[in-house]
Amino acid sequence: MKYIDKPLFTFEMANNHMGDVEHGLRIVREFGKLINEYPEFNFSMKLQYRDNTFFHPDHIHRQDHRLIKRFTETRLSDADFKRIVNEIHSVGFISMCTPWDEIAVDYQTNMGVQVLKVASCAFTDWQLLEKIVQIDLPIIASTAGATEQDIKNVSEFFKNRNKSYAILHCVGEYPCEDKNLDLNQIDYLKNLISAPIGYSTHEHPDNVDSIKIAVAKGAVIFEKHVGVPSDQYALNAYSANPEQARKWLEAARQAYLMCGGVSSERKNFSDKEITDLAILYRGVYAKTDLEIGQLVDREKIFMAMPNVDGQLVAKDMGKYQIYSLQASVMAGQPIFRTDVQVKDTKATVDAYHKKIKELLNQSQILLPKNSYLEISHHYGLAKFLEYGAALIHLINRDYSKIVMVMLPGQKYPQHMHITKDETYYIVHGCLSVEIDGANQNLTPGQTFSVPRGAKHSFSTVEGVVFEEIATRYIQGDSRYTDETINANIKRKTLVPL
Repeated sequence: MKYIDKPLFTFEMANNHMGDVEHGLRIVREFGKLINEYPEFNFSMKLQYRDNTFFHPDHIHRQDHRLIKRFTETRLSDADFKRIVNEIHSVGFISMCTPWDEIAVDYQTNMGVQVLKVASCAFTDWQLLEKIVQIDLPIIASTAGATEQDIKNVSEFFKNRNKSYAILHCVGEYPCEDKNLDLNQIDYLKNLISAPIGYSTHEHPDNVDSIKIAVAKGAVIFEKHVGVPSDQYALNAYSANPEQARKWLEAARQAYLMCGGVSSERKNFSDKEITDLAILYRGVYAKTDLEIGQLVDREKIFMAMPNVDGQLVAKDMGKYQIYSLQASVMAGQPIFRTDVQVKDTKATVDAYHKKIKELLNQSQILLPKNSYLEISHHYGLAKFLEYGAALIHLINRDYSKIVMVMLPGQKYPQHMHITKDETYYIVHGCLSVEIDGANQNLTPGQTFSVPRGAKHSFSTVEGVVFEEIATRYIQGDSRYTDETINANIKRKTLVPL
């Protein structure tokens, strides 16, 4: 939404500037002094406007109705309203106004107001909202008294009309006691809708704790009633004077300092943090004498404190990093980064993972949640698109069920099983099975059984998804004709599906 490239702080003139244009101008100027003190924030000044049509003609002149009397007596002439809007812009504020009826929407846009504010009591005033969305201005709406369904409905209403909008948590008590601030509603709104979330405050003006909590919870718009006391006009119990507003803003500044600013990205780490952590990492040491060309895997190393500068440490030894030695290392000695050549296979695995999921989606096979994908690469990841398969182990009791996926052009090398019998059921695509020198081509819906001890291999041209139903799966039960595969204990990579 426009105007929230930085946190937006909105000052609402208490009691509609008392209907005194000079007093309103004074409020704008006094609070405008805060703008330059807090360049990390955006600021807006908020007005209200009600047309005569807001009041029933038989009641507009009532003196016994507290709100009608106050609303009518604090209205400004068109010229005076425009003077305040111009002063708001001149001082550096963004102008905001709450329209209370349809005519007020056109009025304030003609006056050059930059943001439309929907009051909580108008949150589901659908005739007014229909008028508001016809105007090409950002919308900020408060939610005091609104149900969850109300919030969903209004949010969808704005979305469907491509409006730029934000939603504020607000408690409609004036003033609001601390126990009723319900600041967890900021979290609730962030989880409920995909729009910027803010906080409209009515707490006691000396309260600077709530703004800190609101900042920490991720609110990006903040609204407070403000005013300037004088001999003629006293402040109400929930409006802040300039000094109270300064303390409120200072509390927000400190909260952002402690929270690390406004960001949806991972923080940057200070040199001190990196240095302080580095001394705690376990270093990587050779378990036995290691020669040039050997792979640095877990069987050949141990990890212990202390580490020394430039040494591989525990966090370097992820499953996607493959290290080959460029220098020999004696048993018990540290393995340095300069001793190894590293290959990161994460991007390769992710690319294969994507292709496998695409084929599974095409097959429309249903799989349990939280399944894992075993990427079997007999001759290494680099040759996976030529030799290999992906296995999803579903059941392994006295019987076993595995879903197997092979990408177009893949082959599965010749092997046999020592203890298990297995049957293939083709779900999607075609599978070519070679068993004891004979070929069998299988299509969806067909089955094929392989007895234990039978040497077999299979391949696919277009890609295939099939189920393997077998006796219990036992690690090491497969024996490959190519002994290099049997010796390759690193031929499988396990990733969440």
